[in-house]
Amino acid sequence: MPIMLTRLRTFVEVYRQRSISGAARSLELTQPAVSQHIASLEGAIGRTLFERHPHGVNPTPAADELSSDIGDRLDLAEAALASARARSADMAGTVRIVGHADFLSEVVAPLLVPLLKDGLRVRMETADLDGVIAALVEGHCDLGISAFSITDRRLSSELVHSEPLIAVAAPCVAARIAAAPDRAAALASEPVLAYNIERALIDEWLEANGLYRKTVSPALIAPDLRGLRALLAVGFGWSVLPIYLCAGELSRGELVEIPSPVQRIVNSYFLVWSPAALRQPRIAHARRTLIQRLQQAPQEI
Repeated sequence: MPIMLTRLRTFVEVYRQRSISGAARSLELTQPAVSQHIASLEGAIGRTLFERHPHGVNPTPAADELSSDIGDRLDLAEAALASARARSADMAGTVRIVGHADFLSEVVAPLLVPLLKDGLRVRMETADLDGVIAALVEGHCDLGISAFSITDRRLSSELVHSEPLIAVAAPCVAARIAAAPDRAAALASEPVLAYNIERALIDEWLEANGLYRKTVSPALIAPDLRGLRALLAVGFGWSVLPIYLCAGELSRGELVEIPSPVQRIVNSYFLVWSPAALRQPRIAHARRTLIQRLQQAPQEI
């Protein structure tokens, strides 16, 4: 890599990390080397880029301007170069993907065949949002899947899939709810099954459809939505699930949709990565392949 391009990559990493030591770990350089790169770049442009303090660095206005001009462009250029190298070489090595267990298993896994045929080994790990961010920032995983947008400046993300969320229950439960004169009261009286204690998906659906009354403690909380699906199918409670997770049960009549009186809501899924990781051809290739395949996957809206 040309010297100036190397300096710019170091600058971008320090800017995102707000830390010389953090950038050094990410770039696999020594801290003195990172400091030298920044000093060299500051000398070339004649402006100070960072102000040092005991816990890291703060960017100056000159650094903000430079990052705005080159940050994303440099990431895209490096990713394109890595993808080109990947296409011209045999793939080898492992790609580690972290995300929500049900989405990885139900949606992502079937899309991995091209990568596996290319000779890549794939390792999937499960984690919540905080776990996904930590695994990527700390370098334990290469790519992440999140149902929440990522605001951490050390990471990049792209929307890759959108999926309707619907309220579902077994036919007997859904019929009981439909027959009640007060839909909101009927829903509140039935056991609710949730993904987490905050009940984000359920409360969002209730509020979007004017059915929210008061917070009720879930009868079951499970970190994998497939656990909710299994309990719903035997006739207990109701929940809100993405369609990809219950399409088969709906078609077989094991579950039915509780109609949305106002609107369905949509859940978005993002592919997440550390820009520094894309310098590895196999990771750039896996990212490109997953973005293409996930965006092409059927999305019932």
